[in-house]
Amino acid sequence: MSEYQRSAPEPGFVRLAMADEAERIAELQAGAWARAGLGAQLPDLATAATSWLTAIAAPPLAACRVLVATAGDRRTVTGFAAIGPSEDPDAARTDAIVGEFVIGRTGRGHGSRLLNAVVGTMAADGFERATWWVPTTADGLRAFLSGCGWAPDGAHREIGTEDGTATLRQVRLHTAIG
Repeated sequence: MSEYQRSAPEPGFVRLAMADEAERIAELQAGAWARAGLGAQLPDLATAATSWLTAIAAPPLAACRVLVATAGDRRTVTGFAAIGPSEDPDAARTDAIVGEFVIGRTGRGHGSRLLNAVVGTMAADGFERATWWVPTTADGLRAFLSGCGWAPDGAHREIGTEDGTATLRQVRLHTAIG
């Protein structure tokens, strides 16, 4: 079973992140980056948690949000997404971007709920198109997004560390919203 295939759905919800969840978000991010082979590029957990606290409590713009997927108890964070206006050089004023999207345990419905909430939040903020830079090696994620109506828009990039020790090739996906 691929990491994005469904098994038994679990109850869950999506809501805005709360300040006391910054550390859990940093933990989920560290795990995802480690699985992608980028763990060494992430700051230590305390620094990452402080950055997430700032993103949650004092975002630079009202449209910059951190959403969390939770288990049925509404407190156990199972995933998160960071969204906001796109800063890509070719972005229109009505383009939003998924900057980070992590689900701790996939295939349980949390990712689908979170993705629906992400797109709904972007649409409510007046955005008309959502974009997402996805690693070229993330076949499961691209298949999941393709099944949800996302498609490549022709843009691609390579990002990495200044010293070149780690690089990541990405393709940009997009979907119409609103």
